[in-house]
Order: sequence, then structure tokens, then C-alpha cells
Amino acid sequence: YIVRAFTSVYLPRWGRWGGWHGFRLYLGSVHSGARYSGFDGAGVCGLGVAVTTLRAAPQCFGGVGCNPCGGAANVGGLTVRQIVEFLFMLQMYAMMLIMGIVFLPWAIVHKDGARAACKTYCRWVFWTAKHMVGIERDVRGTVPDGACLVAAKHQSFFDIMILFEALPNALFIMKREILWTPGIGLYAWRMGCVQVNRGKMGAAIKRMLDDVASGARHPGQLVIYPQGTRVPPGVHERYKVGTGALYESLQQSCYPVAVNVGHFWQRKGITRVPGLAVVEMLEPIEPGLSITEFMERLEREVEAASDALSKEVI
Repeated sequence: YIVRAFTSVYLPRWGRWGGWHGFRLYLGSVHSGARYSGFDGAGVCGLGVAVTTLRAAPQCFGGVGCNPCGGAANVGGLTVRQIVEFLFMLQMYAMMLIMGIVFLPWAIVHKDGARAACKTYCRWVFWTAKHMVGIERDVRGTVPDGACLVAAKHQSFFDIMILFEALPNALFIMKREILWTPGIGLYAWRMGCVQVNRGKMGAAIKRMLDDVASGARHPGQLVIYPQGTRVPPGVHERYKVGTGALYESLQQSCYPVAVNVGHFWQRKGITRVPGLAVVEMLEPIEPGLSITEFMERLEREVEAASDALSKEVI
């Protein structure tokens, strides 16, 4: 449907919208923090009206689904906003492939190449997210630089990237199946992320600790998602006790992490909402608590802080 809309409707009218000049006007509104007021129905009718207004033309889109009294411009049923969101996702995955190929020789030779590739890719996504769909990021709190456990709220792929880019040596605990994901699996393996079979996390963590002790692996920030999956804002999902078992076995400080990213980068689909996506590092929980005490404190603090971040959005 999107391809048909592009070929039959969008491309023939590209000139009417002002071509790349008009597109730059649209992106300019994103960069200026206008929150799309000129493009989503608050006074003007979309990209075409911005361009044709400058040209002193009386009609905004030449009759292409525009309502001069308000409402989002649409092309074959797609709003300009939806088209830009689609382009953003398209370039994001295209760049993942390109960077994966470019960095592959270095990544194969040394794990630093794999980490550099992933960090570079994250920064590219941050830059394009800001300039194309109006999403910026903010990391709050004290970011740990030594060996520790990081127990994070998980709402979308974007919070993974923010957390990975912020931590100096993030090592994610992930399902073994992810290793078979093209590109991502190879780079995760080269960086030393901990692969876990269902029900066998204890054995995987023991191997990791043995590797650190022997010098085969550099200590880092071990990242785990206590709820085990992406959970939309406002939805409660139980915290799995495996995080508590990991806290007890590592005997390291645990940094809880709260997020509000799901408000802007949804779990499913390509909809992206402009705003400030926040990842907040909370005060560390020092070793010494029982598993029950730790789990209660972790859930209480992460949920309370995430709810507070959600209120900033509302």
C-alpha cells in the first residue's frame, strides 16, 4: 500500500510540494521544535501549504487531500507525517545494513570494532530521529563506568540504543535466538553479550564470571530487563525473580533504570511522536539485600520513577 501510494500519488506531486526545498521546510519545523503545529492541522494543511504559501499560491495541495481549514495533509490516504515516519524507518534499517558491512572486517578482527559500529549506528539514529521525526534523548543520573548490574525498564528498541550508547561497556543478557538474527547476532556475539537459553541463565552467568576472573572478558555493565519484554507505558508486568538471583550471585551494585521512551517510540508500528525520550539512572542498590527485599525495592523504584517521567510527557 505504501509503495503504491508513493509511485501513483506521492512522486507525481513531488514538484507541487516544492521538491527537496519543501521537504527541507518540513524538516526545519522538526528541528526548530515546532512540534509539527504547521503540519498536523493547527492552522495550515501540511508540507504543500508551507511551500505554496511562500509562492503566494492560493491552494495548499492542488486538491490532494488537503483541507484549508485544518487537518493533516494526506497523499493517497497517507499523511505527510506518516510518509516521513516511513522514510525515517527505511533509512534506519538501510543504514544498519550499510554500517554492518562497512565495520564487518574490523568487528571480525577485534571486538572493539563491533562496539564502535554499534555506537556509531546509535548516534546516527539519534541524529536522524531528531531531525526527521522530532525525537530527542536525555540520559539522567550517574552513569556507571565500572562493573555492575543494570536493571532497566524496557519499552522500545530506542531505549536499548540510548542505554547502550550511554554505558561505556554494556553487556546485554539476551535470548540465544537473537544470535541468529542477521547482523545483530554477529555484532552482539563479538561484543561479548551474554546469551542465555531458557532456564539456564545461572550457567551462562557463571561462565561470564569465570571469563572475567581469568581475564578472557573485560568487566562491564551487565544489562538485564527484569520484566523480560517490552512493556508499554502505564501497563504493569511482573518483575521476574531471575534478576534477583543475578544480583545475589554477582554481589555487585545494581543500577535501576527508568524510562519514558514508549511514549515517543511505540512498541509496534512506525508511529513516532516528537518529544524528549528520557532514560534515567537511579541511585544504585548496593549488594547485601535478600532476593525478596531487592526485588521489592527494584520494582517500587523503577515503576515510581517511570511514572514520574510519564507525567512529564502528559
